[in-house]
Amino acid sequence: MQTIIRVEKLNKTFNQHQVLHAIDLNVHAGEMVALLGPSGSGKSTLLNQLAGMEKPTKGGVRIGGVPISRLNERQLAEFRQKHLGFVFQSYNLLPNLTAVENVAMPLMFQGMPKNKREAIAKKMLKRVGLGKRMNHYPTQMSGGQQQRVGIARAFASRPQVVFADEPTGNLDSKTKTEVMDMICSFARDFNQTIVLVTHDDNMAQYADRIVTLLDGRIIGDRLT
Repeated sequence: MQTIIRVEKLNKTFNQHQVLHAIDLNVHAGEMVALLGPSGSGKSTLLNQLAGMEKPTKGGVRIGGVPISRLNERQLAEFRQKHLGFVFQSYNLLPNLTAVENVAMPLMFQGMPKNKREAIAKKMLKRVGLGKRMNHYPTQMSGGQQQRVGIARAFASRPQVVFADEPTGNLDSKTKTEVMDMICSFARDFNQTIVLVTHDDNMAQYADRIVTLLDGRIIGDRLT
């Protein structure tokens, strides 16, 4: 299988406190990997490293062969726009934009004409069950509906890798299941790689593989 993410001897230190210890990890193209662990285990810090949000103290991360740990901020921004998608626990929608405008935004950064990007955004919103909410603003939608917009936005540009940081953390049990089913459905249909951060073992079971972290170290790596 093709390796899409390669992590080699990754260390991260904050204020002389080592948060990640010599992490080695390979993620294959089309694979869904859950980073599972309690609060403080280092899973969110690892996700930030994988997504290029933070620089490692030692070691490095490659995505699709690109050493993202060595890119400057401009290069990283361009790389993320072209190749990465994000689903956040807090939704991270822009409050002054409608659902369609929020979903279309990543496509705007790619230089896509407005009519084309809005057509794609509408198609994505219909797929997540928000065909009647396209012109609603985030404050006019429930948490579950906002997260559906977030999912549509993350997958709209067909990124190579989608990072999902506790995407069900603010949702009730029924909506959690709906959201995870949507993420899995998009990943299968578009053959995309998903890296999911969660502290919830039930959510981790959706993944093909569970990587367990504790105190900044990988203590388990198993197929589901």
